[in-house]
Amino acid sequence: MTRALITGATAGIGHAFATELASRGHDLVVVARDTVRLESVATELRSRHGIEVDVLTADLTSDDGLATTVGAVTSTTRPVDLLVNNAGSSFPGWFGTTDVAEEDQQLDLLVRAPMHLMDAALKAMSGRHHGDIINVASMAAFTPRGTYSAHKAWLVNLSQWANLQYADVGVRVQALCPGFVRTEFHQRMGADTSTIPRWMWLRTGPVVKASLRDLERGRSISIPSLRYKVLAFLSRHAPTTLVAKVAKRGR
Repeated sequence: MTRALITGATAGIGHAFATELASRGHDLVVVARDTVRLESVATELRSRHGIEVDVLTADLTSDDGLATTVGAVTSTTRPVDLLVNNAGSSFPGWFGTTDVAEEDQQLDLLVRAPMHLMDAALKAMSGRHHGDIINVASMAAFTPRGTYSAHKAWLVNLSQWANLQYADVGVRVQALCPGFVRTEFHQRMGADTSTIPRWMWLRTGPVVKASLRDLERGRSISIPSLRYKVLAFLSRHAPTTLVAKVAKRGR
């Protein structure tokens, strides 16, 4: 039996990872800011699947919260075999018009936190010669869409490199790059999603299952669904001005 640590585990893709991994018999460490929701998730998964679930309340944008989570990743008594860097958020508006303090906080959550947790996981897992890391990125990584897409592009690049660099010591690293997914994400940021066609929306369960399949196959980038694989190909090869214009929809 293995243990997985999931950040942002109370909703959306993070909750779907927790549910799927629990159904496969993995023990969990669930991390988020909301203790009440964490305890609810933990109670449900313990009852349904008979696994151990540790609850860790932490704000990953704070030094204390990040340090506490790093401590859980590097635990030698309860080692983490799979790290899922999922916690994320965004806000409406384009860089240059937004509050730079909010941009700082988003940078901490989407770049600094996963970097620190990856660093801790790579060092711990390399010593044991096994382990997996899934970094939840986005299709936005392949399009010019301001700071959010820049943060996700950084995560994709680092994940690809780490998967190659640490393969010899038994550590696999993946960047999961879904498109639009039915979660609380857009509602929380106050984004208008009315212009996004129905066919572009994915469900969390299939996204997670696709990620785990691709992880077993050693793929450093997972793009769930054929339609988004096609869109990713086009994003990489179409003129940048066209890609930017299309990608601006739904923001």
